Order: sequence, then C-alpha cells, then structure tokens
Amino acid sequence: MLFADLNLARRLELADAAKHIDYAAARARLLGTGCCAWEQIGGGWAIFAGMDNPYSRVVGLGLDGPVSEAAFEQAEAFYRRRGAQPAFSLCPLADPTLLEHLNHRGYQVEMFMHVWYRPFVSGETFPAPPSGVVVRAMEPEEADLWTLVAFRGGLDSDEALPNAGVIIAPYPFMKQARCWLAWRDGEPAGAATLAIHDGVAGLFGASTRVPHRNLGIQHALIAARLAAAVDVGCDLAVVDTEPGSPSQRNVERLGFKLAYTKVTMRSENA
Repeated sequence: MLFADLNLARRLELADAAKHIDYAAARARLLGTGCCAWEQIGGGWAIFAGMDNPYSRVVGLGLDGPVSEAAFEQAEAFYRRRGAQPAFSLCPLADPTLLEHLNHRGYQVEMFMHVWYRPFVSGETFPAPPSGVVVRAMEPEEADLWTLVAFRGGLDSDEALPNAGVIIAPYPFMKQARCWLAWRDGEPAGAATLAIHDGVAGLFGASTRVPHRNLGIQHALIAARLAAAVDVGCDLAVVDTEPGSPSQRNVERLGFKLAYTKVTMRSENA
C-alpha cells in the first residue's frame, strides 16, 4: 500500500482536476461554449461548469508549495467574473498558506469528502457479479438510457425523468471517461463512470435504481471498472465518498484505503 503523502495527493488531486475539466468541456459541447471555462492557477485549476454546479471549484491549489496572494485573488476573480461564489476544494496536504487565505477571507465549510485509493497488484482479478447481473461499458447509442438510469438511481423515485441540464448529463460525452451499465435479469439496474488520467482510474457517478438496491449492483460496478482499469495499465484507483455512506462501505470491501478527507470551502460573498 502506498503511503498517503504529498506525492500521492498530487496524483489524486491532479486526476480529479482533469476529471473536472473533462466534465466542463463535455458540458460546453452540450450546452454551448460560453457556459464553462477553466484556468490553471498556481499548480491547480479553477473550473467553472455552471452556477451551483459541484464541478465549479478550484482543485489542486497549494500542492506545489505556498499559494501567493496574487494566485488566490486570480482564482477568486475567475469566479466573480462569472457572477459565481468562489469555491475551493482543500486537500489537507496542501500548503498551509491556502487555508490562511481562506480563513482570512471568511470562507465557510460547505462539505467534507473522503478520498479513497487503491494500488493495483499485477495480475489480480476481481469478484464476478452476482447471479443474474451483467455489467458492461455503455455503447454510444445508450447515452440517453445511461442518463435515465443514473438519474433515477440518485433519487428515491423510479419514475422521474432527467432534462438536459441535470448534473450527470455530460458524463456520457466526456472524452477521458467511460460510462458503465449494470443489468439485473435483463433490466437496467445501475450506472457508473470511470475516468482515467496519468495511470489513475477515477470511479464516480455511481447509482442504483430503487428496485435493484441492496443486491450487489454497486459492488459489481466497482469490480468491473477496476478490472477495466487494470486492463489499460492503470496502477492506482481513486474514489470520493461521503463520510459513512454505503459507497464507503463498498469501496472498503474492495481494498480501498483512506488517503485523506478534503473539504469544500465557499465564499459567502458573490
């Protein structure tokens, strides 16, 4: 198991930044080039993917050393030019100057997220799905189906219909990611996504429809994506979960270890 040090944090956070940028680019292709933007700042990235979008935040700042006043102000200005509240994803291994800037300007904690990692062992295999469950990568013509399954899987309703503006709509169109579907007894039961950057396999976008929950669907989706990552030569996997969530339980069962807990901090001033 790799030690969760600054070098590991850089790999994980840069992979996360690449995922954010890929998402913003896909959303821009869907909705128009003016809706999204990204800018490299001080070794990290500021990404804007729309108002009130969780992908609109600064990622990776402070992992290359002290954050200057000018760099922090550049990040804030990036969002304020777009009428948005600046938000920063704060890795606990970032240089302390980043937290000093955030505290000095009165940023508030918005949410916590556990970051889990798992190195791959050469030649390892992963559990087969339960009886009646088939997991495979989405075909290009299944983008609408994937979005429907993923959308319903994130709710307690199996009747809701997504629209073009839902957060997950760009996932099937990201260039560095691939969406996956799980089928149970011939019915689309769950959905998930795998993004790859510099040998790091990022697992995200997972959900299960209400009629198929607690039957091993998410465990099967995780195992299938890990196997696919090994096949293309990845040496490391990462997944973010809410603390104490069922997703945390699933990834721990498949050998993930906690790297660190990061926090999103947001300005109260637009």
